[in-house]
Order: sequence, then structure tokens, then C-alpha cells
Amino acid sequence: MQRAFQKRATGYIAALLAISAATFLLKLFRDHINHTTVALALLLVVLFIATKWGARPAVAASLLGVLCFNFFFLPPTGTFTIADPENWVALSAFLITAVTVGQLSARARRRAEEAETGRREIERLYSELQEAFERASHAEALRQSERLKSSLLDAVTHDIRTPLTSIKASVTTLLDEMRADPSVLLDAAERREMLEIINEETDRLNRFSESLLELARIEAGEMKLRRRWMGVDEIVLTALERAEPLTRHHRVEISLEDNLPLMCVDGQAIAEVIYTLVDNAVKYAPSGTPIRIAANRSDDLTMQLAVEDEGPGIAQDLRERVFDKFFRAMREGASASGTGMGLAIARGIVEAHGGRIWIEDKERGARVALTLPIGDEDEPDQIEQRNLTGARIE
Repeated sequence: MQRAFQKRATGYIAALLAISAATFLLKLFRDHINHTTVALALLLVVLFIATKWGARPAVAASLLGVLCFNFFFLPPTGTFTIADPENWVALSAFLITAVTVGQLSARARRRAEEAETGRREIERLYSELQEAFERASHAEALRQSERLKSSLLDAVTHDIRTPLTSIKASVTTLLDEMRADPSVLLDAAERREMLEIINEETDRLNRFSESLLELARIEAGEMKLRRRWMGVDEIVLTALERAEPLTRHHRVEISLEDNLPLMCVDGQAIAEVIYTLVDNAVKYAPSGTPIRIAANRSDDLTMQLAVEDEGPGIAQDLRERVFDKFFRAMREGASASGTGMGLAIARGIVEAHGGRIWIEDKERGARVALTLPIGDEDEPDQIEQRNLTGARIE
């Protein structure tokens, strides 16, 4: 309250000083100006007072301006008497105009202040809402993170426990036989089968650990490619040779365009991509259905490869997410095992080569396609190993 009183007193004093100063200056040039000029000048002072200090100081300035206008400028000067009736009209018009202008200016000022107060209030509410939203988002992110960690741990545990269980069972059986356990009688074929199980499951664990390391390198932007000129058929055959145990119950159909040029790529890495796509197709395609691999030139600079199956396909809204790391670990109702690292690694390898990988529309099954740059024909046959940045998976 005291602050408001001080502000109001400051306004009254300012009104007195402003009208007095304006009157003094106008009186100096009285012989060169008319009554209209004086009235307009005093009105401007009233308008300034109203804008700066509000309505009440403006009314005070209006009344003081009327008195000064009458005493110093309307004949007979030096008195508050008005001889000419027309000057009464001028004085009344000045007073009404001054009060009105002061009120309107003060009202506009109040509205501006109210608008500014409303704007600050809206900003405050928006800031509080944003903070609340961020807190909620942070809490939701923590819940999602915990859910991801739990799902990932379950998936990783499953992928490790399954081969370990098989290895443990096979080794235990062989040890029991060596201890002459009468309940364990194995012939040569059964012993060989046990050893093959141990060998296959050990390879599976080894591939799993390699996938983790490969994904970590891709995310860190430290994937290194060893590029050289290779034929597409050589890459595809390398991938299929590795995938032969997986495709025993499927027909593999290869369709390569005639006269395909060599590509300057890391053949082992691209073969890993083809193997991953074939492995993924085998997991979801019914036994006995074909797995098709195709390759053709997209244009003069790029080559397109594709792997397709006749499985259940991939929903439209999941076609981007399947390339995210660990996506399969969170996927409900998935019938295939795995942690979902394969397609994430495949995307990292393709993008490290400057290519692109995506899932195309297909009436039945899934078709995963990728494009790769063929390479500059003037490049040497062997490109030095180099550190790639930008192969990071977000």
C-alpha cells in the first residue's frame, strides 16, 4: 500500500512539474503561437502523464492545464476572467478533451498492464505444465527403461541359458558314461550326436557374444570396414554356406541379374547382413516354404539385394521398429527366439557402407530390401581399413 501511495504521489508531482514546464516554455514563445497550438501542447503533456502514471495524475494535469491556459494565454491574461465567450468554448473543449484523453490513455495503459500480467500468468502456467509434463515423461521414461532392462535381461538370459543347458546335459551324459554309470549306455552314433550338440551350442554362444560386441562398435561409431571388389554371387554364396544348417527345411531360390558389376564393399560384413536376413526369414517362415534371394542394379551407382519369405509378414507400424536394437526382446507374442540384435547390426553395416535397408510391401510374407553403392571404378582393388564415424544406431 505504501508503495502504491508513493507511486501516486510521484505521479501528481510529475503532473505539476510537467504542466508548469510546458507553460513556461509556451509563454516564452507566446508571440509566435496561437491558442490552438498551446492547447495541443498541453494535451500532449496530459497524454504523457496518463500513459506514464495513470488516470488520477492525468486528471490533475488536465485541471492544472486549464488554469494555466486560462491565466497565461486567454485574454485578459494574468487573471482568471474570460472576456470573449468563444474563449469559454475553447477552455471547456480543452478541459473535456484533456480529461477524456487522459482517461482513455490511462485505460489503455491499464489494459496493457493487465495483458502483460495475463501473459506472465500464462507463461507461468505453461512453465508449470511443462515441468509437470517433463516430470511425468521422466517417470514414464524410467518405467520404460526398467521394462526394457527386464525384457532385455530375460531375452539375454534365455539366449545364454538355452545353449548352456544343452551343453551341460550333453557333457553330463558323456561323463556319466565314462564313470561306467549302468543307466547310461551310449553307442558311437549317440556319442557323436552329443559332441555335435556341444559344438553347435558353443558356436551359438560365440556368435551371441560377437553380436554384442559388433552392436557396441556400431553404436560407438567405431565399425571398421575392409573393402575390396567382390561379386554379388560370391557374397550370397558365402552367406548361404554359413546358413546351410538353418535352411535344411526350406528351398533357397537365388535370382541374380545377368552381368552384375563388382561392388567395392566389405564382403564379410555384407555376407553377415544376408545371413541375418536369411536367419530371420527361416525363424518366421513355415517349414517347406521357399526363401528367395534376389540381386539387381537399381541404377548406375547402386545395387539392390533382397531376401523374402512366405511367413506371417511384418505389420506396417512395426517395419521401422524391427531395425531398432533389442526390439524383439520387447515384442509381445513373438514366436521366434533372440534378442533382436541381428537387424540392428544389419542396418548399421548397410548404413556404414552408405546404403539403406527397409521392408517392402508384399501380399504374403516379408521382403527385406537393401541398396548399396557399387563404388568408384577408379578406386584401387584394395581400400585401406579405416575408422567409420556416422555408423551409429540411434
